[in-house]
Amino acid sequence: MKNFPPERIVCLTEETVETIYLLGEEKRIVGVTGYATRPKQVRSEKPRISSFISANIDKIISLEPDLVLAFSDIQADIVSELIKKNFTVLCFNQRDINGIFNMINMIGSILNVKLKSDKLIKDLKVNLESVNQIYNNNNKLKVYFEEWNDPYITAIKWVSELIEIAGGKDIFKNISSNKTAKNRIISDKQIIKANPDLIIGSWCGKKVNFKEIISRPNWSNITAVKNNNIYEIKSSKILQPGPAALTDGLEELIKIFKKAKV
Repeated sequence: MKNFPPERIVCLTEETVETIYLLGEEKRIVGVTGYATRPKQVRSEKPRISSFISANIDKIISLEPDLVLAFSDIQADIVSELIKKNFTVLCFNQRDINGIFNMINMIGSILNVKLKSDKLIKDLKVNLESVNQIYNNNNKLKVYFEEWNDPYITAIKWVSELIEIAGGKDIFKNISSNKTAKNRIISDKQIIKANPDLIIGSWCGKKVNFKEIISRPNWSNITAVKNNNIYEIKSSKILQPGPAALTDGLEELIKIFKKAKV
């Protein structure tokens, strides 16, 4: 790293962008993923240098970053290429709520704004605990959360945890701990047998097709389908492993549980 704390940061995923803005250190960001939308002004303030699985390496090089922030094995090829070009890269792999807090804590430490990151984490934890005390009762709706429709992929752990905090019961909670998507693939039979009261779709990169869900073979007897308890949460709100999921994502879950017909 040429400078410490880093003065020029490239963010290849949106949760690090939002975190750095929330810490008031956005001046350090010189390039962001094309999916970055939080806060709104980021779309006009920062150059876009990547999607999720690809990046404009030449553009990143031209920005001369001190640090590049990435996420998960899916970005391994981008990370490898940047390392070979002598850039400092930090690749996070948070898959649960505690991991999200650790990511925020690490960014605060790297940027030398630990007091700010401690406060952000404290505020997020207070909100989660408050919601948990209000909504985490014994009368829980059984929830099937669908991250993808072909094949069926169920919720990753931070989503599963948020479902429980908001007052639901993730029917595939035991599967949510599997970190990779391929290990969270489930079958029609498993979903039908679990008979969820509520189906929530969040298909990354595309809108949920409600008609397709309703018309799936043998799904007509599922309680959620019978009662038309099928909803959507935008992936940018809940599948981003950062502050968005713990705030707006959680709020969306609460709204859905209140609207659900039982």
